Amino acid sequence: MNLAERIKNARTNKHYTQKELAELLNVKSTTVSGWELGRNEPSIETLKTLAQKLNVSFDYLAGVNGQAQNSDTALTWSDLDMPMPYGGKLPDELKSTYADIAKGYFKRHPEYLNKD
Repeated sequence: MNLAERIKNARTNKHYTQKELAELLNVKSTTVSGWELGRNEPSIETLKTLAQKLNVSFDYLAGVNGQAQNSDTALTWSDLDMPMPYGGKLPDELKSTYADIAKGYFKRHPEYLNKD
């Protein structure tokens, strides 16, 4: 998978449109389209921001690691037998709260961390 495919894959996994991602990055949607078509590439700084906004590792986007941070074993709302809140998109102001909850859980239950 090349950079263009990894960007598109990460974007679609987050259920962002090209326009939504462009707005998050403060670029034009044609810029995102160009990245996904392989016509141009983002700068290193933009790649770092992309990784942050798409919740994948920089290494994944850069092609160093072939697997995104989220794997097939990632916990989903259906695993919790709950409806997906916020229309499937977690608001930015709640991301740190959910991250804190997950960190606290794995501190108490390290046996479940990185479990296959």
